[in-house]
Amino acid sequence: MRAKLPTRAKKTPNNELLKAGRIAGVFGIRGELKCDPTESGRILFVRGATFQAQGRDVSEPVTIASVREHQKRLLLRFEGVEDATAAERFAPCELLVARKELARGVGPGEYLDIDLVGCRVVDAAGTNLGTVRDVEHYPASDMLVVGRGMIPMIREFILSIDLAAKEIRVEIPLGLLNDADATSDGTSSTTN
Repeated sequence: MRAKLPTRAKKTPNNELLKAGRIAGVFGIRGELKCDPTESGRILFVRGATFQAQGRDVSEPVTIASVREHQKRLLLRFEGVEDATAAERFAPCELLVARKELARGVGPGEYLDIDLVGCRVVDAAGTNLGTVRDVEHYPASDMLVVGRGMIPMIREFILSIDLAAKEIRVEIPLGLLNDADATSDGTSSTTN
């Protein structure tokens, strides 16, 4: 998935495999599979594209023979998979691609979630507010999960993002993250 942010940060080169989508199950009897793509991965799902299928029962490269949209999901058929029985071994699994391929779906001011997770969040004065544990996606905005709290990823709150330094500088309203949420490990910084 990708997060929309107000500024563009430096990208660090990396050839690791990242999630482009998830196979949720078999669809019909012709070997189609229900796929939930990540936002940045969606554009990669075209006929002839190759992914690494990784799951409990499968770990192999697959090539898309056909793709179509159905009820906000993609329906995929892989080369060599002609019926539901052959497709079953791919459900569930993740479809992985090289970072450089996934980054093609990331526009200006957008970042891969994996690049934001682990970033230190600091306020304008440099005070550590915690570490990004996850990025959640909502219709109104993407949210940085810090401790047990969340910071909306909007221009008014995000001052800068430096992926090379793994730091996100924010200016948030008092009380958005309380003391218990303002430590990197999510533990309370107050005494009981």
